[in-house]
Amino acid sequence: MSQQDGSATVLLLHGLWMGGWTMGWLARAVRQAGFHTETLAYPSMSGAPEQHIERLAEAVTRCAAKTLHLVCHSMGGVVALRYMQTRAHPRIRRAVLLGTPALGCQAALAFERQPWGPALLGKSLSLWRAPFARTLQTHAEVGAIAGNQPFGLGALFVRLPEPSDGVVTVEETRIRGLRDHIVMPVSHTGMLLSPKVATQAVSFLAKGQFLR
Repeated sequence: MSQQDGSATVLLLHGLWMGGWTMGWLARAVRQAGFHTETLAYPSMSGAPEQHIERLAEAVTRCAAKTLHLVCHSMGGVVALRYMQTRAHPRIRRAVLLGTPALGCQAALAFERQPWGPALLGKSLSLWRAPFARTLQTHAEVGAIAGNQPFGLGALFVRLPEPSDGVVTVEETRIRGLRDHIVMPVSHTGMLLSPKVATQAVSFLAKGQFLR
């Protein structure tokens, strides 16, 4: 699939406990579709959520592209949502959320109750404790991809309502105001290496909707 707007750049944000390298396979798929890509790495445990939002804001400011899109996995999507709903740059046109708990994360709060939970979550804990918006308030078009294969750490510590991807429930991804939403047979981490997920993400970036 070719991208008609050759000036568009896609910023990719990873999730908790991960690094920019985890978005590498997906970034390659997005580039093959005709987009430019930049991967934004951030210290998901040692940095505060406000610092992550500021890092994203700085990356957007530095980017010279006329049109910007976002592709975000898990907590990266929460960071992007906080940014888009408070200070998003008008050049951001579309965002794809992959397994993002836009309404809060039961699994993260369950981790906190474990003896090692606070250390494992680090400063991201304040993000999960904070109130989550129930409705999108952004000019950007936002699409969400949820997984329904429950293979993840969340299932070890909390009985997640079905369906879920093992860490995030499908309902936690359904924030009001989404342009499109789709559920796919993938796990929370598996979606980062899924060719079908990549195809759907590219479809939304190019057209503002997922393939049906």
